Amino acid sequence: MELAFSRDGFAIVPHVLSVGECEALAKHVTPETTASGGTRCLLSQSWCALLADRLRQHREISRLVPRDFVAVQCTYFEKSALRNWLVPFHQDLSIPVAEHVDNPALRGWSEKESSLFVQAPVEVLEQMVSVRVHLDECGEEDGPLRVIPGSHTYGRIDAEAMQVAKAKTAEVACVAEQGGVLVLRPLLLHASSKGTGESRRRVLHFVFGPRELPFSLMWKQAV
Repeated sequence: MELAFSRDGFAIVPHVLSVGECEALAKHVTPETTASGGTRCLLSQSWCALLADRLRQHREISRLVPRDFVAVQCTYFEKSALRNWLVPFHQDLSIPVAEHVDNPALRGWSEKESSLFVQAPVEVLEQMVSVRVHLDECGEEDGPLRVIPGSHTYGRIDAEAMQVAKAKTAEVACVAEQGGVLVLRPLLLHASSKGTGESRRRVLHFVFGPRELPFSLMWKQAV
């Protein structure tokens, strides 16, 4: 699995959580917090921090996420007939930090849900790992994540290079069973289409990174 993850930039780990565990976790996120399709402010809650630690210690996932890494963010996504949306191919470049740091290497500062974000240096992004927990079965009709295998090895890429990567390598739809986990590199080109069915696609998207950051940056939260 490690070799495939290094080559492709993603891996699917089945049977991480039971159906009952998925339903119990989903109850922690109320409809009011997901009116726009998701929220980034979950890691401060105890249940979420406990799940992050469980994921980090999982036999298969721990082979892909370094044991000394910390969870720095958890985002909840919900896609359904009522909350249906799409995202074009992109890389995840921004990280949540505690405060602004003046340095020419840092750019793309923004604020989302009262949290400060910055586009991280490539050397940080190349280390980071995202772990997506599927609280529902996610099939072809449910708007699964689509990825371009191997595109994480290109570093930060512009729009022209993105088109080249898409033409060079066929995309893969990352379908998953309920309780399955998708592990991926944030620099991997990924997209998501609108769902075409009537089911829900609920996902907890964790981000893990090194405990220490360059340029005097500090994580907003690390567990």
